[in-house]
Amino acid sequence: MSTGLEILFLILSTAAFIIGMLGNVFIGLVNCSEWVKNQNISLADFIFTCLAISRVSQLLVLLFESFLMGQSLDLFSNHNLAKPITLLWRITNHLTTWLATCLSIFYLLKIAHFSHSLFLWLKWRMNRVILAIFVFSFIFLAFDFLLLESFNDIFLYSYIHSNNLTLYIEESKTLYFETLIFLSLTCLFPIALSLTSLVLLFLSLVRHIRNLQLNSMGSRDSSTEAHKRAIKMVMSFLFLFILHFFSTQVVNWIFIMFPKHMVVKFISLLVYVFPSSHSFLLILGNSKLRQTALKVLWHLKSFLRRENLLHLCRQISQSLFKDSTLTRKL
Repeated sequence: MSTGLEILFLILSTAAFIIGMLGNVFIGLVNCSEWVKNQNISLADFIFTCLAISRVSQLLVLLFESFLMGQSLDLFSNHNLAKPITLLWRITNHLTTWLATCLSIFYLLKIAHFSHSLFLWLKWRMNRVILAIFVFSFIFLAFDFLLLESFNDIFLYSYIHSNNLTLYIEESKTLYFETLIFLSLTCLFPIALSLTSLVLLFLSLVRHIRNLQLNSMGSRDSSTEAHKRAIKMVMSFLFLFILHFFSTQVVNWIFIMFPKHMVVKFISLLVYVFPSSHSFLLILGNSKLRQTALKVLWHLKSFLRRENLLHLCRQISQSLFKDSTLTRKL
């Protein structure tokens, strides 16, 4: 029974990995080809490309974790493997989270309209502001590393010097919970920034529609549509990131409470949702990526039709050949 569930877990993990890779590799290839062709790249496309590359790395780490968990949870929790995997996971998760946050701030500064001097100052220096926020985020990554390193050191020290196995397990759980709480706090800042961007975009949209109605110009124009698209993008990121944040916390807490239970493996599949699904939302929300994706699908559909037609022609020719052979024999 457990073997069947483990195979199912590996199949679902591989399927989620392939889905995520399709979307992120597509974004990376389209933007990189445009970059090479034009010898130039916009800030939005650059963030998209970096986000796609970081998510490909994150999906590779997740797949490796899944295969380790599929083999044995004891192997997954082995210190020699757990430490580098945890570090790689924190790095890739940090990059994807903060690049997506930078994208939310980009939409805010690019599309929103406010007359406040501070907002205008940030808007005029948009490239520098986004770069500064991304560089500043590495302070949180360094804080993560320090926490994880101190946790590993204390964990090993308590393991070596503890004579009471039960006491050691209880102390390790307490330390693990405390570390999780502190690591969770580093995720609150990007959530706050994205939520602020969403609220300001919504306020800017309301203000813009009110101005249009006062000038008897209706409530639909290019700026209104840009506001709505940006709000959808930021809202989708915020929803998926909060889901990702809670699913990661649930997996970590269940792993320490029930380390060898099969439910840990299947709940961990929720971690794939954010890096896999958000890429497709980015494709749908970006006109260039959406049009390129439609062209690719059209060519794929034409290719499949041509292949089906060729297969049908072969079947007809084979059938006619058999009929002619049978007629000669008669």
